[in-house]
Amino acid sequence: MALPLLVNTALVVAAILLHYEVLYQLARRLPHVGIAARYRVLLGVAIIFVAHVIEIWLFALGYLVSMQIEGLGGLTGEPSGHGVLLDCAYLSFITFTTVGYGDLVAHGYLRYLTGIEALTGLILITWSASFMFLEMQKDWADAREPQEP
Repeated sequence: MALPLLVNTALVVAAILLHYEVLYQLARRLPHVGIAARYRVLLGVAIIFVAHVIEIWLFALGYLVSMQIEGLGGLTGEPSGHGVLLDCAYLSFITFTTVGYGDLVAHGYLRYLTGIEALTGLILITWSASFMFLEMQKDWADAREPQEP
């Protein structure tokens, strides 16, 4: 039980630190990008999207590595036929976003990673939404003020 706990903790910490750094750098640099406010918002969303994809792949690699360790578990269900890595990525995408179709399921200790990933994904996605809401308020408040003739 100690090894799955260690793996799960390392993945969560890595994802949170990555996300924190992306949002921190966006907060520092986004206001100084020399484009219109509406395009800065789009740029921020695009960068956050990429950060989420990287975080999802981080968990996918966690599934893949964990499956190689004897006794930690594996996947059951409908494999894609495109390899174990893509199956892990698929599971990670549907778990991180809390969609959870159920066509591919982790078993053994690997099940705990899916629960941890879902919670982490929920937190990071809402953190991103809150961040972009605040950025939009900053940038779009100026656009709502009446313009002098």
